[in-house]
Amino acid sequence: TMTAFAGNSLLCRLALDKAGMDPASFTTIRLLSGAIVLSLIVYIKHPSNRIEGNWLSAFALFTYAACFSFAYINLTTAMGALLLFGAVQATMISHGIRSGQPLSGQQITGLIIALAGLAGLLSPGLSAPPLTSSIIMLTSGIAWAIYSLRGRASSDPTSVTAGNFIRSIPFTLTLSILMINHTHINQLGISSAIISGAITSGLGYALWYLVLPSLRSTTAATVQLSVPVIATFAGILFLTEPINPRLIITSLAILGGIALIIIEKKLPTETPPAPSK
Repeated sequence: TMTAFAGNSLLCRLALDKAGMDPASFTTIRLLSGAIVLSLIVYIKHPSNRIEGNWLSAFALFTYAACFSFAYINLTTAMGALLLFGAVQATMISHGIRSGQPLSGQQITGLIIALAGLAGLLSPGLSAPPLTSSIIMLTSGIAWAIYSLRGRASSDPTSVTAGNFIRSIPFTLTLSILMINHTHINQLGISSAIISGAITSGLGYALWYLVLPSLRSTTAATVQLSVPVIATFAGILFLTEPINPRLIITSLAILGGIALIIIEKKLPTETPPAPSK
């Protein structure tokens, strides 16, 4: 599942950078493909069930997907995945704090380390990512976190996700119409968008929802630390993207800091004293 999530970054970069596809068309084809596949999954599993979802969540999904595509015009696979993942976790952690879940000393330390890593990543310099694209990707991560938080209480996440994908189509079609003068599609770009929507998004989300009930919340959060790592190696291997010391150091700080926040510190269980005779 984590490989599928990382695959979205790789496929988007492949379509935009190698195929020269425009981000609006990539977003539209991706969401449309995801809607079709998820609807088929819901129908095959429960033919009598109706597609659920709501318009607010659909707009959050569209915002995530559109910002994701536009940000990747100028970001590498690794950089984009790191910013996206960092924004998602930071938003969810902030929601937890606002919901009355105070941070421990370990978690405060992790938060400071992660924020320092993000500041170091975005600070001016030859190897710093473009600021505008970085902000757009951070917005994408916040939107995805909001979408995820809104869907946590759903009894049938796959049906809800299918409905939200379907409801996102009017938004993304409007975007494509507004950007019609910049449209550029070809076979490689279309294929990448379809695979991203149908497989790494549609089937990837369905698989995630299948395994999620079997995982503790901390385990589910921790395993997502692997996504930027997988995306980094995929970008180097398949797209020959460069990697620099700044990315390595700040990645360790951001991911390590987040790990300190989401990994529970277990206290040793004390052995009760033997009863007196």
